[in-house]
Amino acid sequence: MAKRDFYEVLGLERGASGDEIKKAYRQKAKELHPDRNSDNPNAENQFKEVNEAYDTLKDDQKRAIYDRYGPDAANGMGGMGGGRGGQGDFASAFSDVFEDLFGDFMGQRGGPGGRQRAQRGSDLRYNLRVTLEEAFSGAQKTITVPASVACSACSGTGAEGGAEPVTCPTCSGMGKVRAQQGFFTVERTCPTCSGMGQIVKNPCKSCGGAGRVEKERALSVNIPAGVETGTRIRLAGEGEAGLRGGPSGDLYIFLEVRDHPLFQRDGVNLYCRVPVGVASAALGGDIEVPTIDGGRSRVKIPAGSQTGRQMRLRGKGMPALRGGGSGDMLIELAVETPVNLTARQKELLREFDALSEDNNPESSSFFSKVKGFWDSMKN
Repeated sequence: MAKRDFYEVLGLERGASGDEIKKAYRQKAKELHPDRNSDNPNAENQFKEVNEAYDTLKDDQKRAIYDRYGPDAANGMGGMGGGRGGQGDFASAFSDVFEDLFGDFMGQRGGPGGRQRAQRGSDLRYNLRVTLEEAFSGAQKTITVPASVACSACSGTGAEGGAEPVTCPTCSGMGKVRAQQGFFTVERTCPTCSGMGQIVKNPCKSCGGAGRVEKERALSVNIPAGVETGTRIRLAGEGEAGLRGGPSGDLYIFLEVRDHPLFQRDGVNLYCRVPVGVASAALGGDIEVPTIDGGRSRVKIPAGSQTGRQMRLRGKGMPALRGGGSGDMLIELAVETPVNLTARQKELLREFDALSEDNNPESSSFFSKVKGFWDSMKN
């Protein structure tokens, strides 16, 4: 039986564009797919007919032969896959449409054959430790980063003298090759170009064709005031160089603020533990405390202060990272017991202790509770 005209099978006029052919095929293939037409005994043959028509008309060479000599001549050019009932061409055609439908979604487009010729460099991480003073005022730091940089000998192309790479002859720039296995067409990464779609005929001697070399770089980093442990600074384009002229990655600097011998930090607030003598705590007085900016502040100690008492210095803490003022500094008193007493000091303390029975309300309250506890246990 004579075959139907391929243009008629796809519902097209002669002279239709490639996009129109592809669109018509997709519509017909969806409409006549055997899985959707289980009640139509002719659906499978119609589906094969559509695939055969598309396989011929999508190829400019086959289409020209078909337009001039008809379907038999087109089949002679390989349209029927060597007498295998069109299975190979159906798989190839289906693969093309699948790639057209899902190639963009899977991120496989962007160059010849849907491959990216150049590859973006990797992001790098650098851990940087700063002092609390640097975190308070901000700082300019110079760091040395070992990284891949674009090869200066070939300008990053990977080819000797900076020549441009050429299209891979094995995959014709696709970055992948196809092999027919029965009904299926299997795609694999091209072994010649490793999926790049291009090869370098004369690799650069300095970088071995990679387009980048290992080198240490000195970078200046601006540390803003108010940073704390875990703050991340991004330096765009300062990461690893791209492959064969691709864009560079980014450099991420992770900060760690060192512990300070005088101050403990809690967000934007600072804590400073200050020891005071027994007499100063009992009688009260003034003490001088340091501040994180290198200055000094006088703090009045109320008479009768106990260990743990806190006093607040407004605005003497850390600045907020993105503005919004500064935190406070809290002074925490630690009443210190004297040691290495002389005989006279011991004598005076015993005399003082004998006279201060009513001057220790916390001790009196505690031991009163202890006496009540022991009495209750006896009863």
